[in-house]
Amino acid sequence: MTFDLLTLVALGFVGLLAGFVDAIAGGGGLIALPALLAVGIPPVAAFGTNKVQSVVGTAIAAATYWRRGFVSFKALGVAIPLTFAGAFLGALSVKQVDTRLLSYAVPVALIAIAIYFAFAPKLTDEDSHARLSFALFAPVMGFVIGYYDGILGPGTGSFLTLGFVTLFGLGVTRAAGNTKALNLTSNLGALALFIPSGDVVWPVAGVMIIGQVIGGYLGALTGIRFGARLIRPLVVVVSILLAVRLLVFR
Repeated sequence: MTFDLLTLVALGFVGLLAGFVDAIAGGGGLIALPALLAVGIPPVAAFGTNKVQSVVGTAIAAATYWRRGFVSFKALGVAIPLTFAGAFLGALSVKQVDTRLLSYAVPVALIAIAIYFAFAPKLTDEDSHARLSFALFAPVMGFVIGYYDGILGPGTGSFLTLGFVTLFGLGVTRAAGNTKALNLTSNLGALALFIPSGDVVWPVAGVMIIGQVIGGYLGALTGIRFGARLIRPLVVVVSILLAVRLLVFR
């Protein structure tokens, strides 16, 4: 496929905006994927191209949160490979599994997440009491949500953030940082199948990656700067928009 210069520049700016939003609250695919489809890229190739460009922005965001002390890769040492395995298996089984039930259940879950983040009174940047052992159950959460990301995807960041906050007691900014780390891993797991299958439009992915580098870095700095005051409402908005998209635009 070939694209004119104006289209490529526009997609670069789409990548920047998607990377900025994704670094703070997840849901960058809500911006990028419709844009890829709108320029005539087939759905499977659009999904693969979106994964490639988003993985770079997510990596920049994860590294920024890590450098500022909001992510411990040592603590995620088991969760990372299990998340990768879950996403790889999800992508592998996407053609064998009926996702219709998920397409109805996921919007309901996203609306529930939005309600929780909107009205829960204790969501701050301070860590709270963990309900489950991080070392034992973060890998389980990573595998399950990684599998979901490989097989369907929308709302992965919201699900991870909710898990880190409610199950493991992380403050909202630390939860966002850890979410970026595992979301990066799940994207890589899915790409381990999409790239060899040829489901990536590389000229488009390239220009969107440039935007993602800028957007992911600026978004992570913004999330760190404003913390729960910004991340909390953005998770609510992104979750609702994702739910609406899944329910209305099938």
